[in-house]
Amino acid sequence: MFPETRLRRLRQRRLQPLFRESELRATDLVAPLFIDETLREPLPISSMPGQSRIPLHGIAAVASRLYDAGIRAVILFGIPEKKDPSASSAFDADGVTQNAVRLIRSAVPGMVIMTDVCACEYTDHGHCGIITEERDGPDLDNDSSLTLMAKIAVSHAEAGADCVAPSCMLDGQVKTIRAALDEKNFQKTPILSYSTKFSSALYGPFREAADSCYSCGDRTTYQMDPANAREAFRESKLDSEEGADILMVKPAGLYLDILKEIRTLGLPVAAYQVSGEYAMIKSAAMNGWIDEKNVVLESLICIKRAGADLIITYFAEDAARWLHEK
Repeated sequence: MFPETRLRRLRQRRLQPLFRESELRATDLVAPLFIDETLREPLPISSMPGQSRIPLHGIAAVASRLYDAGIRAVILFGIPEKKDPSASSAFDADGVTQNAVRLIRSAVPGMVIMTDVCACEYTDHGHCGIITEERDGPDLDNDSSLTLMAKIAVSHAEAGADCVAPSCMLDGQVKTIRAALDEKNFQKTPILSYSTKFSSALYGPFREAADSCYSCGDRTTYQMDPANAREAFRESKLDSEEGADILMVKPAGLYLDILKEIRTLGLPVAAYQVSGEYAMIKSAAMNGWIDEKNVVLESLICIKRAGADLIITYFAEDAARWLHEK
């Protein structure tokens, strides 16, 4: 007998479940939701088959359906009727995200509600904060954008959000938001920081979904170069030191090496399987080139294996149902 035969002994079908090293559960999954206050009916997102922008009056029913499927957390992205350079709708107490939080809380008390803290959906230029003119062209002004993010985060907490998730990769965003939340007596509201967010080519469908295409410049001065692993670790380490409760790697699938390293910081880690990852799997499945269910579940278990505690994915509802069927 060859020594390697000892490995195959434990691969017998009846024994396989006993030695499975990683397990994917529906409670690992977070469903992203796009709420558009200009709509009366759901609007399908052409680049993300199966996903839609949801009118505000329909968000409670969607959240209830997700909860029934086994999903216990959502992250909200609001699309306002009014956009301006200062993203004033983003921190409006009667804004789209704030109202969505209240509607979900009333309809599904057990759902964990996370909110994306950013301005790209709310600015008329599509950037993630306040822009200023620099020598090399328009760029994000860090300090004035920090003030904006603090106002947005506090408004979400006041509406009843369980967790706020700053996503604009500003220097000092976690420290600033933590101080603002604490000052308003939201000491128990955790921060899920998009601590390592790459300037990825995989965000295209999201920009259609969130109506957040930028009209000038790019986001490479505040999102990260995909080539930089050491910088990625430093970003998450700094956010950890500033008081982040959960760290995030975005995108997920192409950055599992980064996810594994950031796991060593000791905090819970989320990974975002982004719109481009979703669209590629969906389109290949629709063409009959791959088996959607098996590819989706494989992609998610690999993200879990690399160290993710939470996975934000547009496949959340389908994956939860598939896991229930197993």
